Amino acid sequence: MIPELGVGIVGYGFIGKVHTYGYLNLPLFYDPSPAKIRLVGVCTAHPETAKKAKRDMGFELATTNYKDLLERKDIHIINCCTPNYLHKDLLIDSLKAGKHIYCDKPLALNLREAKEILDAAKKSKSIHQMTFEYRFIPAIMRAKKIIEEGFLGRVFSFRSCYLHSGYIDPERPLTWRLDKEKAGGGALFDLGSHILDLLRYLLGEYKSVLATTHTFIKERPLLNNPSKKGKVKVDDLALLQIKMANGSLGTLEASRVATGVNDEFRLEIHGDKGAIYFNSMDPNWLYIYDNTEEGNPLGGKRGFKKIETVQRYPQPAILPGPKFTIGWMRYHLASQYEFVKRIVNGEEGFPNFYDGYKVQEIMEAAYLSAEKKIWIDLPLSHPIRESL
Repeated sequence: MIPELGVGIVGYGFIGKVHTYGYLNLPLFYDPSPAKIRLVGVCTAHPETAKKAKRDMGFELATTNYKDLLERKDIHIINCCTPNYLHKDLLIDSLKAGKHIYCDKPLALNLREAKEILDAAKKSKSIHQMTFEYRFIPAIMRAKKIIEEGFLGRVFSFRSCYLHSGYIDPERPLTWRLDKEKAGGGALFDLGSHILDLLRYLLGEYKSVLATTHTFIKERPLLNNPSKKGKVKVDDLALLQIKMANGSLGTLEASRVATGVNDEFRLEIHGDKGAIYFNSMDPNWLYIYDNTEEGNPLGGKRGFKKIETVQRYPQPAILPGPKFTIGWMRYHLASQYEFVKRIVNGEEGFPNFYDGYKVQEIMEAAYLSAEKKIWIDLPLSHPIRESL
């Protein structure tokens, strides 16, 4: 018989619902499933939303105090889906309570908090994993493999971006994501964190960063009083120049004001032997260029080639099948499967809180760079922004 794992979801907004969907559907997408998942508890900021979640999804307990979940012996997993400023206490308390943790990005409000969380994790036997779900796109999984095989050769450069357009409207009200004290950062935290994790995953550690950040819409209507406006203190756009420890140089753009896009990230990496390209809006394919192929006559066989990664997840993935087009929710399912499997096997989370800390570090360095207008070397010797 497979083990049973009880889950407590803390925060039941958009991403809380996504993770709930993932847990409920693991047995359909993976056979055998590594564990039987039981939705035990849900914690939200308001009693009415907690009761609705319990009623709609079958949670056994609804509460507005996450400590109620920590007291339950039949809750083995705490799923952190709260705003960034609420992460630290929840994560540290959950580690002390011996709970396994699945945490949405970023790890914390700032690097100081991330260090406290990481220190607590080192003292715990709990399995902890970050929701960097883009590691689990088959095309990215394939890219990782061919890079490890030496397909790119010596890596020269990379270009990356993550683009949204949802904050172009100046009448979009102030929410916690636009509040520096609650979000910690803007587009760089919200979007750039994903790409920073992927770059480190594919290319190794960071060496230094030079960054520029900008807020285009500096005032927005208050959420509960639209006739009044408040100041926006987080970035709409972040532009980073990055030097990696392997000698490569590249760029990252994170924007929430990119007109004409929906949810688009692009990544291209150039080496002396080859190149790769991926676009999240064309997710069924990884594009590769083999520079070792014959270039004559008339171009020979050179050119970008499409690899049909589609949904070619390794077994025991069974649904919906390798030939069908991939979708955004599928990445979350693959990430959560990896988490649950590692709990059952007693393995470290992948990616874990250390990976979350390293992403927090490069973001901290980028904001320091934007403030001081200089290159900032990594790792940080004094990892605290003066502005925080």
